[in-house]
Amino acid sequence: MNPLLQRISIDPNICFGKPCIRGTRIWVSLILDFLSNGMTIEEIIEEYPHLKKEDIQAAIAYGAEMSRERYVELPMVS
Repeated sequence: MNPLLQRISIDPNICFGKPCIRGTRIWVSLILDFLSNGMTIEEIIEEYPHLKKEDIQAAIAYGAEMSRERYVELPMVS
């Protein structure tokens, strides 16, 4: 498994269980939407200064895995 994926969490009590950047309520899909609409990594970090470049890369890695129709198993937070 790509070590960047450890930066992603799924908690059924946070954001309806959608994949988020660990320790935040920022959806992976939101970051991917920003990127697909032309935002740069730097612009996203400027908008969300608590994010790191590795968080953005983790969102991309998660999206890549999901596009391969692989289920990405992440530990559930209880």
